[in-house]
Amino acid sequence: MTEYYAPTYVLFGKGAQNEVGRVLKERGIKKVLIHFGGGSVVKSGLLGVVEASLEVHGIHFVELGGVQPNPRLSLIRKGISLARSENVDMVLSVGGGSALDSSKAISYGVCYDGDVWDVYGRHVAPKASLPVGCIITLAATGSEMSNSSVVTNDEVTPNEKVGCNSNLGRPAVAFMNPELTYTVSAYQTGCGSVDIMMHTLERFFHSGPAFEFTDQSCANVLKTVVKYTKVALENPCDYEARANIMWAGTVSHNGFNNVGYDSIGDWACHKMEHELSAFYDVSHGAGLAAIWGSWARYVASVDYHRFAYLGELVFGLNDDDCKVACERTIVAFEECFRSMGMPTSLKELGLSLSTDDIEALANAASRGGAIRLGNFKVLCEDDIYNIYKAANDR
Repeated sequence: MTEYYAPTYVLFGKGAQNEVGRVLKERGIKKVLIHFGGGSVVKSGLLGVVEASLEVHGIHFVELGGVQPNPRLSLIRKGISLARSENVDMVLSVGGGSALDSSKAISYGVCYDGDVWDVYGRHVAPKASLPVGCIITLAATGSEMSNSSVVTNDEVTPNEKVGCNSNLGRPAVAFMNPELTYTVSAYQTGCGSVDIMMHTLERFFHSGPAFEFTDQSCANVLKTVVKYTKVALENPCDYEARANIMWAGTVSHNGFNNVGYDSIGDWACHKMEHELSAFYDVSHGAGLAAIWGSWARYVASVDYHRFAYLGELVFGLNDDDCKVACERTIVAFEECFRSMGMPTSLKELGLSLSTDDIEALANAASRGGAIRLGNFKVLCEDDIYNIYKAANDR
C-alpha cells in the first residue's frame, strides 16, 4: 500500500513571486524568516520584490543569507537561533533546493528542544515544525512539494550528509515562476535535470510488480526533461521549456509517482551520492550522473526486462534480447546525461580515487556495514564498494 499526501498550495506561472505577501497574509502569517543563498537573489532584484510584497501586506521579516550547495548544519543552527529570538511564524525560502532544505531543517529545529542534528544524523522523527514557504529559482530537487530535506554536518570530519523524510517538512505554499530560472547556468541546469530524472528512476526501479499508470507517468517525466533540457540549454529564456522542466521536477518528487508501487523505490544511488557530496563537495546532480550507469549495470541482472521496458517507454527502443535492450537503455541515459554536460564516471566528475578512498566511501554509505542500501537490489558494503570502483575505473 502507498500513501499520497500533497498539502502544498502552489502558485505556478509568470509573476507568482509577486503574490507572496497576499497569500501569506491570507494564512495569518505575521513575521517570517527569509532564508536564501548567495547574492543572485539580491542582484536579480528578487529579494527586493519579496520584501516589498511582504511590507505592502503588513508582514514583518528578518533575513538570513549564505546557504551553500549541500546546506550546512552550522548555518542552520544560526537560523534556528534567529527564528526563535525574532519569534517568526514561518520560514520563507528564496532560491533553489539547498535554501529550501536548510529552511526545512530550521523549521524542525525551532520546534525541537534538543539538537536539530538528532532529526538528521540520529534519525529522531520530528514532532512539530514551523510552516515553510518557498519561492523557487531552480528546477531540480522537487523540495517545493516533497517531504524530504538533506543537510550536511560540517562540524565533523569528513562531513556527513543525511536526509530526513517527514510530512511536516512539506511546504505550506510554493511560488513557482519559471522565468526565475532563466539565469540558471548551463551546468546547473544540467545538474537540476539529472536530479529530476534520478528522482524518477529511483522510483521506477522499485522492488515490486509494475503498475502501468505510474510507469507511464514516470516515463512522461523522463521524456519531458530529456526534450526540454535540450531546448533550455539552447535557449535559456524559453518559457515553455523552463516551465515544463520546473513542473516535471515537482511531480518527480512529491510522491505522485510512488502510487501503485509497493515500495518507495530504490534510492541506493542517492545515498551513495550523498557520500560523494559529503566527502568531495560535488554538485548533487553531477554526482548522480557519475554513478548511475555503474549502479545500473551492477543490478541489471535482477530484472533485465525492467530496464528494457524503460528504454521502450522513454526512447522507443526495441530488441528481442532483454540483455541487449537493457544495455542500450543504460547507454541512452548516459548519452542524455552527457548531452546535458554531465559526467558519467567519477573521472569525468573530476575525481581519481584510491582504493582507500573507495573503501572509505563504501564504509560511510553502509554505516560501517551496519545498513544496506537499495530495494531493487539490496546492496551490502562490498556491493557498494564495487559500484563506486566501477564508476571510478570507467
